[in-house]
Amino acid sequence: MANELAYVLINPYTMYKSRTGGVMSRLLSRSSDLRLIGARMFAPSRALVEEYIAALAAEVSEQPEAREIDLLVQNYVREHYMPGEDGRPKRVMLLLLEGDAAVARLRNEVVGSIIRQTVGETVRDTYGDLIRNKHGEVIYFEPAVLIARTAEAARRHIGIWLKYSDTDSGILYNVVPHSPGAQIEQTLVMIKPDTLAQSRTRTGTVIDLFAKTGLYIVAIKVIHMSVAQAMEFYRPVREVFIEKFAGRVRERVRAALQTTFEFPVPDTLVDRVAEELRVPNADHEFGKIVQFMTGLNPWQTPPGNWSKPGSETCLALVYEGTDAVAKIRAQLGSTDPSKAAPATVRKEFGRDVMVNTAHASDSPENAQREIGILGIADNDLKELVARYH
Repeated sequence: MANELAYVLINPYTMYKSRTGGVMSRLLSRSSDLRLIGARMFAPSRALVEEYIAALAAEVSEQPEAREIDLLVQNYVREHYMPGEDGRPKRVMLLLLEGDAAVARLRNEVVGSIIRQTVGETVRDTYGDLIRNKHGEVIYFEPAVLIARTAEAARRHIGIWLKYSDTDSGILYNVVPHSPGAQIEQTLVMIKPDTLAQSRTRTGTVIDLFAKTGLYIVAIKVIHMSVAQAMEFYRPVREVFIEKFAGRVRERVRAALQTTFEFPVPDTLVDRVAEELRVPNADHEFGKIVQFMTGLNPWQTPPGNWSKPGSETCLALVYEGTDAVAKIRAQLGSTDPSKAAPATVRKEFGRDVMVNTAHASDSPENAQREIGILGIADNDLKELVARYH
């Protein structure tokens, strides 16, 4: 079987109903052969939607039952993907997955048929609907997500979305309608490597928990943090460590000196040694965080390699809405999972102050700083897709 690139479009209605996390859980857990390698939010323009519909129209099946579904999908895209009458575009999430025979596996094992054949197993079993009246006429149609039927179609469709990715995707602004005069914020959530590595369903569950805030996802990106990014991202933490651990360093110095020598060690000497060690100690603790986020120990990695992508995977999302920073942090929970409130993300999944599931910005200003460091707005789709051509 050949390694292939497949795509999933999470429909505007699916996102509006906060089903994104559930869909992602199914996508990642139903087949261990599929790997999420890219993600990006789109606000499709009329030109993009029309070109996508034209591609779908060229692939209509000759089989009556399949032909009916193909035409339903075309009409669905025309009605639900086009910008509204006010010109405001819709939100669509594009996910790229790779794996052996990825397109067929995605269609058969994960997303499933639009015409329901099982109950609650695939994405469309749970989130899709095709309802007919007593005359057999379709009165409601919601496919939940859109995918390609064949690997060749997937390449064509991805190429169309890629063509418009510089203009129609990235961090979405002025797409979500808000009440006039509302104080709107954007904030960053970064789902950490432990979450993505330990469970193929956990990432989606975490997104589901954040959906309780009522905020909107306006950006998403798969991140392989470099050492340079991690050091800049967590730079304020290093500064805190220098002061936070000063007392602990002093007590450890005192205990070590008293154990080593048979005479009382003067406080002035303890203070002098502790002062020399508090920065190296902070750097050591800081290095643990960088290694956890990147897979690389910064102090053992040549500086010339600090800009290379790390081996660990994170998923970054930008949420938008009123009081976004406070709402996300409340739902995330305390840095120490043992002190987090019930039903918060860290209480449910965190292990300790470092392995604690996700990061969230602590202010609108820091959110913008962190979004910039991670390059959320940068379009990495072209680079990802180029590997398959």
